[in-house]
Amino acid sequence: MRKKLIFALLMMFLIALFCLIPYRNAVVFYKDRPQEILAFAPLIQNQSFQIKYIHSIHLSPVVETYEGTSLNEIRQTELMYEDFAIGMPSEAEEEEKFVQADGKYYIKNMNRIFPYIYLRVGEVKANHTVIIDDKAIPMTTFTEAGSVIKIQVSKLSIFDQWKGVNIIVCL
Repeated sequence: MRKKLIFALLMMFLIALFCLIPYRNAVVFYKDRPQEILAFAPLIQNQSFQIKYIHSIHLSPVVETYEGTSLNEIRQTELMYEDFAIGMPSEAEEEEKFVQADGKYYIKNMNRIFPYIYLRVGEVKANHTVIIDDKAIPMTTFTEAGSVIKIQVSKLSIFDQWKGVNIIVCL
């Protein structure tokens, strides 16, 4: 009887430990204060995701393309916009390529690395949206307009995944 009890306790400990080990790469959306997981979307290696919004001054769409790195950083790979106006670049840097096509401007071949991104979700017209796996998810489905969120590529445990909402599965 004692051996069965020890075995059962050992198994429960191993299962609990397994639930706490981070293993799944994801783009994670955290509430800023206190930091807690609001939502996440699983990422496979070299998979990109986009953040789309309406620029606050010239009121045209902007799409920023990112991917997670092997060091759990965020690499910006492309920027698309329609108007040269305040806040928009007019040329590419170093190895980047500036392309004009179909009435839009692109900066391609970007390699800008960020450990995380802080973003204030627009309250009026911005309509911040994350696009992943060809699915567009308005950020206001998992946070309030006007809130500040932290976007980070992280490894999540089973426990972490229970705390947040998988925005890809929920569609």
